[in-house]
Amino acid sequence: MPTLSGRRALNLKQVLVRPVEHCEEDRYRHLMQAHHYLGALPKIGETLWYVATLHDEWVALLSFSSAALKCGVRDQWIGWDFRHQYDRLHLVTNNSRFLILPGRHCPNLGSRTLALCKKRLATDWPERFGHPLLLLETFVDPERFAGTIYKAANWSFLGYTRGYRRTRRGYSNTAQSRKMVFVHTLQPDARDLLSQPVLDKTYCKGARKMILSANQMRSLPDFFARITDPRRPQGRRHRLSTILGIAAGATLCGMRGYKAIYDWAKSLGPKARERFACRCENGRRVVPSEYVIRDLLVRIDPAELDHAFRRWNEVYGDKDETLAIDGKTMCNAIDEQGRQTHIMSVVGHQSKNCYAQKK
Repeated sequence: MPTLSGRRALNLKQVLVRPVEHCEEDRYRHLMQAHHYLGALPKIGETLWYVATLHDEWVALLSFSSAALKCGVRDQWIGWDFRHQYDRLHLVTNNSRFLILPGRHCPNLGSRTLALCKKRLATDWPERFGHPLLLLETFVDPERFAGTIYKAANWSFLGYTRGYRRTRRGYSNTAQSRKMVFVHTLQPDARDLLSQPVLDKTYCKGARKMILSANQMRSLPDFFARITDPRRPQGRRHRLSTILGIAAGATLCGMRGYKAIYDWAKSLGPKARERFACRCENGRRVVPSEYVIRDLLVRIDPAELDHAFRRWNEVYGDKDETLAIDGKTMCNAIDEQGRQTHIMSVVGHQSKNCYAQKK
């Protein structure tokens, strides 16, 4: 098959990129399986397939799918906390396949196609999946390629993976070939948005987080009033029940991490601060600092805290007709013997609320 060259190679402005239509998916799979060294990928989860055409002729195929669950150099570059990471991976997509079809190679076709895909993704992804994208990523095998196309398209090279791959049981025990990691932002403040303690509502996915009623705000501190205070009596500026009530309220509203809890507390209005029984100084209610919240939460008795949560759930939890018992292995949680922590949970089948957890 002849290579695009000469007059036709000078008309790259006529290259068009569009999503693959349903009736074209079999052709797309066949070409990807036949010509890409990794073969075709199944269409699982949030995935978009694109075709680049020149003069109505297919010249390149691309696939954008779910981002890598973990990638050390990417996660370090973004700067997000692992507690936030899994809630924000939907804002990152992986260019999992890029194939220029045989005989269709010409200078600048690859970078031109990537640039057009970037423009399309900004509108196609929200229309298809209901949320925007902030970051593109891809992995390049250095034994086969040098990543020249991505460099020419202004993607940033971050470094190399460690070489471990995902398996059904987690990750492989031995490192294999390391991959080059490239990323490209879809807007200038993408890193700041992905790493901030509280994610902007525009980028949240799924159902709305719980919003506390006035009665729930008043009641939360009461359920913590009988918990033993681990702090010394000297220098206590905020009640234990107020600190734990605010931390619980913030967590119920979707906050994760000490910084996010403190930011949520700072955003409380005068009425909400009064309901949580915040300390009054110079005529205004003040909330506990991030340090005070963190210092108390790391020292509180977990069993007493769990008992208080269960009592609150009994009063305000939804009335589920059935309960599901589910076990999970906690990531990054190691016990005193060096073993990963396993948690058994009781979850309401209708409400999805967690009623109890035990190690």
